[in-house]
Amino acid sequence: MRNQAIAGLRSLVAALGLLAGVSLSAPPAQAQVLPKPLTDADFHDFDPKLAEIGRLLFYDPILSGNRNISCGTCHHHDLASGDGLALGVGEGGTGIGAKRTTGQGADLIEKRVPRNAPALFNLGARDISVLFHDGRLSVDDIFGNGFNSPAEEYLPLGLKGILAAQALFPLTSETEMAGNPEENKIAGAAYDRIDYVWPLLVERVRGIPAYLDLFRGADASIATAGDLGIVHIANALGDFMNSEWRSTDSAFDRSLAGDGSAMSPPARAGMELFFGKAGCVSCHSGPLLSDQGFHALALPHFGPGRTRRFDPYVRDVGRMAESDRLEDAYRFRTPMLRNVALTGPWGHNGAYATLEGIVRHHLDPIASLEAWTPDMVLLPADARFERVDFIALDDSRERARLKARVDIAPVMLSDAEVSQLVSFLNALTGSAKGRLGRPPAVPSGLPVD
Repeated sequence: MRNQAIAGLRSLVAALGLLAGVSLSAPPAQAQVLPKPLTDADFHDFDPKLAEIGRLLFYDPILSGNRNISCGTCHHHDLASGDGLALGVGEGGTGIGAKRTTGQGADLIEKRVPRNAPALFNLGARDISVLFHDGRLSVDDIFGNGFNSPAEEYLPLGLKGILAAQALFPLTSETEMAGNPEENKIAGAAYDRIDYVWPLLVERVRGIPAYLDLFRGADASIATAGDLGIVHIANALGDFMNSEWRSTDSAFDRSLAGDGSAMSPPARAGMELFFGKAGCVSCHSGPLLSDQGFHALALPHFGPGRTRRFDPYVRDVGRMAESDRLEDAYRFRTPMLRNVALTGPWGHNGAYATLEGIVRHHLDPIASLEAWTPDMVLLPADARFERVDFIALDDSRERARLKARVDIAPVMLSDAEVSQLVSFLNALTGSAKGRLGRPPAVPSGLPVD
């Protein structure tokens, strides 16, 4: 009788299609609480007029030092809001995605971007309080402006949220958008003080009548060109990103909302592993499938590294560079997973070109680090960099330090179970094209990537 009662209860839960928030196929002892579905209520509000202006600015090279790259170059609609590269090619490069080159002649880039360009899906969620791989931007009033950021007290007041604040920093980066100080005054200003960059960019936008007209139509406080400031530009970019890349309609989301047939049997089996035996949920938790925490995974070192000011090593110590705490060495922010199957290469430096590769690395980080080889990474060819790209990987002392800081224990899964886990990650794919899409042209008249 007891077994019949349990079977009846489980049939009822299955009929409700996960509304009870538990796994359907695992026995009661292994049942896992699933997150609630994502809805529009989980996101910050946005102004549609500002979002439209932000769409244009996002793809307008006018915001780069040499007017040759935009936010959209490395976060492109055709590339699921990323760039499809392990380490990006910023200011000076040409093309997008796998066809992007490191430039030519006087425009040759001086180094690769140190980290992978993260996808932008669901970054407008209310629960997000920290951004960037190392968390160097967070919601915090330590400097009296609402954020703890690289700009410290020089970050302007009036930003609508963390996405608007985030939009300001690629504009000041030499490798990403600003360029070399010898090439333009914007890059030179970044060397003086970070907030000296933004007024120079505002001057450019003020000089384009179409942008002024659009801003006047969206904000009654902007009457003249002098009323337009960097906060208006940042808020427009933030509202665009908030509204553009929302993904809440994957098979997994539909399943959470009650559609018991939304996921295939392999994906459902993978979900059981994700929330159970594989332990993925220990970091990828909550509705966003991220704890917003920082974890060390022993991903292999390569590229120029995001080195600290006094660091003699070509390496990237992750969160420690921001927190100054040794226990944070090599820890990086847990990414959210909606549309993860579309946003490779994977890892904070794009170390793995396949989704299965990054999954297997999580299952045994040390063994995967030892087995990793340079031919597994996608980097635009450049003989100047190929001689030094893997210096850190070849440093036995740095490898030992990397292996000594691992936050996850090995998990044994069969090949079939790995395949099921990958199937579940594919079931997290939903809307990816964006609400407004890439504009065909921008008010500056500059080319749109």
